[in-house]
Amino acid sequence: MSIRAIIGTLVFVLGIEACFLSGTDSSAFNGHITEDPTKLLDKYLSLDKKGARLEAYSTEVLRPFVAWPEEPVWGQVVIIEDYQVIEDVTQWDIISAMEAKIPVVFQVLGTMHWESVTFVGEVRQEFQYFHIKALGDHWQIVAPQLPPHVGRQRMIDFVRWAGLHEANVENKARFGHLKTQLEDTKE
Repeated sequence: MSIRAIIGTLVFVLGIEACFLSGTDSSAFNGHITEDPTKLLDKYLSLDKKGARLEAYSTEVLRPFVAWPEEPVWGQVVIIEDYQVIEDVTQWDIISAMEAKIPVVFQVLGTMHWESVTFVGEVRQEFQYFHIKALGDHWQIVAPQLPPHVGRQRMIDFVRWAGLHEANVENKARFGHLKTQLEDTKE
């Protein structure tokens, strides 16, 4: 073994050791039952807010978080400003040591309908209980299976992209109008 290979191996091993000793975890969150289940819920909702469920190919990133086999085709998207996972355990519905319903509050701005390519504004709070259960050695969301809850800016960007790639003039105009509706939405 050359000196260069030995030094390279030593640097690699020391780097891994430093990572473990510093308390950082390179795998970050993995949903294991030894972790806080609110982390799973927050990660899922964060990805949903960023539009992970807007296209079929991107829903695969959410598969480890949910117990259902596939995502249905939704005719609408709930547009949100933000969400809050309630971490106060006294507000949870604890079913057992390995199962609970955790409340989440969404700051909803309205609903975007795919078929009519329209946005219906309705500023409100939406309160949902997410049923989290230990399946095997990982937490998973077993219910409810809600339509996508996407952040307003992400939806504006998605609609802009769809409009730019639309060949049909009428549909292009609909996307332009929808983009304007979303931009005019006030929190």
